[in-house]
Amino acid sequence: MSFERLMSIAGTGMNAQLIRMNATASNLANAGVVAGTDAGAFRAKRPVFQTLMDNAMSGAGNGFEGGVHVDSIIDDPKPVKQVFEPNNPLADENGYIYASNVTEIEELIEMMDASRAYQNNIEVISTAKQLMSRTLEVIKV
Repeated sequence: MSFERLMSIAGTGMNAQLIRMNATASNLANAGVVAGTDAGAFRAKRPVFQTLMDNAMSGAGNGFEGGVHVDSIIDDPKPVKQVFEPNNPLADENGYIYASNVTEIEELIEMMDASRAYQNNIEVISTAKQLMSRTLEVIKV
């Protein structure tokens, strides 16, 4: 595997995890948002990853195979929370408001997982650089 290809694969992984962390941060920011209808309630966003298996999938002829990219960002299918608050100005005719389906604990775990995956890709790049440097030192002698 070439050094450039290795860096490209790790770079796509870092980019995908950054998008995942941004989606998680958005979810946490909207955790307390309420709406007057089920359809208007905030739903957590989840990135969907796709592997890049050949040059055609990587787009614009990047010249490498492998890696990952975010194919789409979907709404979490979990139901939103229905809360009885008849005095809330957003309440429907039955006195209910609709809170987001974001669970803070799940989002924090998601953020930790994305952060660790990002760090793992940094380690791949760092190790590859060290191996390349050692190889050049051996060739010099």
